[in-house]
Amino acid sequence: MTDKVFDNNQVSVAGEVISEFTFSHEVFGEGFYLLEVLVGRLSNSFDMIPVMVSERLIDVKGNYKGKFVEVSGQFRSYNRHEDSKNRLVLSVFAREIKVTDEESEAKPNYIFLDGFVCKPPVYRKTPLGREIADILLAVNRPYGKSDYIPCICWGRNARFAESFEVGGHIQVWGRIQSREYQKKTGEIDFEKRVAYEVSVSKLEYVNSEEE
Repeated sequence: MTDKVFDNNQVSVAGEVISEFTFSHEVFGEGFYLLEVLVGRLSNSFDMIPVMVSERLIDVKGNYKGKFVEVSGQFRSYNRHEDSKNRLVLSVFAREIKVTDEESEAKPNYIFLDGFVCKPPVYRKTPLGREIADILLAVNRPYGKSDYIPCICWGRNARFAESFEVGGHIQVWGRIQSREYQKKTGEIDFEKRVAYEVSVSKLEYVNSEEE
């Protein structure tokens, strides 16, 4: 049962380590730490992806900046309470991590999710006429938990996603992308933040009769 649940959330990323480990939290005496990984795109730009690693997988006191890692695991979320509001925080939860001195030839950024639509998809067009649809996907985890993953669809996939109903069962394939934005923190003050989402390249609706 557990393996089947893990199958519904699969991630692999490979890139350059650009930070030291920072402590995140502890569960039953096991410490978890965050690491920032720079993952290249085909367009020669980059995504900065946070990776959550257990101290039992790697020496978290070591400095791996400038080295390369290959990570496989899941894309997970949790709500962090900030300024009387909940903020959705996303990271790749590493189940395996490999450190190398050279850049990997493996596919650097891949994700597959099997989940359920949480809220009505939002379809829109950019000023240049590009079609976009935003989906919030709930992906089940063991012990009754779920991860809530924002996904963005393009073109025909965006039009297709617009028709999805809340509770609809879908599968998506794509990559994790980072995006900088300005968060207003006062009358004239703004704070630079980074949002993470899944850029969808393939999208399927799972027929309820097949389940």
